[in-house]
Amino acid sequence: MLLTDAKPTVSLSPAMRYSVDAHLDLRAEDLFGKIDSDYFQNLPKGDPTFGFVDGAYWFHVRLGNGNPERRDYVLAVDYVLLDQIDLYLRRADGSVVHQVSGDQRPFQSRAYNYRAPNFLIRLDGGESVDLLLRVQSESSMQVPMTMYTEPAFLNQVRDAQFGIGIYYGMILALLLYNLILFASLRDANYLYYSTYVAGFGFVQYCLNGLAFEYLWPNSPRLANLAIPVSMALGMLAMHQFVRVFLDLKQRLPIGNRILWGFIIFHALMLVVSFFAPYRVAVLPGTAAVFPGIAAIFGVSLVLALRGDRSARILLLAWGMLLLGTTVYAMVSFGVLPKMFLTEYGMQIGSALELILISFALAHRFASLRDENVRIVQASRDELEQRVEQRTRELSTTLNELAIANERLRESSLRDGLTGVFNRRYFDSTFEPMRDDCRAKGRDFSVLVADIDHFKQINDGAGHLIGDDCLHLAASVIERTVGDSGQVVRYGGEEFVVLMPDVDEIEMRSKANSIRAAIASSPLLTNGVPIPMTISVGGAHAAPGDSIAAMDLLQQADEAMYRAKHQGRNRVVVH
Repeated sequence: MLLTDAKPTVSLSPAMRYSVDAHLDLRAEDLFGKIDSDYFQNLPKGDPTFGFVDGAYWFHVRLGNGNPERRDYVLAVDYVLLDQIDLYLRRADGSVVHQVSGDQRPFQSRAYNYRAPNFLIRLDGGESVDLLLRVQSESSMQVPMTMYTEPAFLNQVRDAQFGIGIYYGMILALLLYNLILFASLRDANYLYYSTYVAGFGFVQYCLNGLAFEYLWPNSPRLANLAIPVSMALGMLAMHQFVRVFLDLKQRLPIGNRILWGFIIFHALMLVVSFFAPYRVAVLPGTAAVFPGIAAIFGVSLVLALRGDRSARILLLAWGMLLLGTTVYAMVSFGVLPKMFLTEYGMQIGSALELILISFALAHRFASLRDENVRIVQASRDELEQRVEQRTRELSTTLNELAIANERLRESSLRDGLTGVFNRRYFDSTFEPMRDDCRAKGRDFSVLVADIDHFKQINDGAGHLIGDDCLHLAASVIERTVGDSGQVVRYGGEEFVVLMPDVDEIEMRSKANSIRAAIASSPLLTNGVPIPMTISVGGAHAAPGDSIAAMDLLQQADEAMYRAKHQGRNRVVVH
């Protein structure tokens, strides 16, 4: 491809060829020797978008400088989420220039301080070079490359930053406006909406490469972590806002339950994002965008057909976002080509959606205001009846609030996946329970149980099957222990059983019963049993024994590890 000032901006896609390094063992010198062979293929349909793939992708372009007056060109890769990009430029004398970029490398490695990865290419007039680009990434493999003259690149940077500035200025204005309304009106809808705007805006800030550029240019770890975290937070707030705004609990209970399911899912993804690899954290969240927005679209449609004007505005708003997000996601998976409308579809759709939702909130506020005026006017004629009615409603609300608070307190102490007690309950209960038994001279026993080879089950059969194994193990342990103790999911695949007033003999009996019950309760998946065993460690404090709670737990944990080392599927008591 010949570079001239007649075309200051040139897309390299028509001249690009590619190959796949599935085993990550190829080097640039290996591939320079294969440039003129059939090893490299033309881009499929001329589009350098491949979706979520494994391995490294190599791209080759032969460049020539047709302008003797210009030496400096800029190569920009117009997708900001690529992890590792290595550029190799081989000149006619055989020398090779190597440059690096990507969001897993420090931001300063880029030729220009710009959100998209870029490289400075220096070519003498009439010089021809071979360019190899190696790309490896956990995100979608999109490698649109554009070559600019230096002035054209700087102009493009200025125009792009200006357009993005307008978008984020609107996001910030909407955020501050709704926060002010929340502070004034104390309406939770404005808080949920503000949280959604903040989360969604920050997702865009990360996807556009601005967070990496301005917030943590030296921390690739934060650059990858911020995307799934802000995505989960934004989606969680979005579903909560719609649920409360449309009063789905009263007006459409089934829709309320559906949105609750998405809220729980995104809350789990928020936690998973801090521990899981980038692709594991992003792919489920991205895939959940489609059904999530479709669910919101569906409940809005039902209420709109019933005559709810606010729901009609929401329906139009979510339609804009659904269209824009669908287009963007289809580019990520390689279904649609990368162009202005598809690359910025989410920003365009979200801008329209955020504005329309603000209109919906304003309409809701006006409706509530008119309703309050009507109630005040009616109360002039029926004051006593209204006061009595409001008193009854207040009493009912207080009762419901008390019940909700009790349920919230109970649910906060339960593990969301298995239903047994969680680590929070353990931390608040274990030591007081041990101290009470010690003060009253009673036995106290602790069991620590860990599912054997759980990682193999989880990796081999999938995380959903792993979740089913955890749920099955918890239910078997809880059923076996019965009233003798309290079962706690301590972390991962590890469970703790607290057993006050249980002596060593009974503890051994329960531990062996748990081991046997787990071994005889395989998980059935599509009629195929998945065997599962468990290793159990126990520790006992007799009456009069002064051992501290955490020391007792450590003894049980050490016993469990001895059970593991002795072959698993067994019980060891300290």
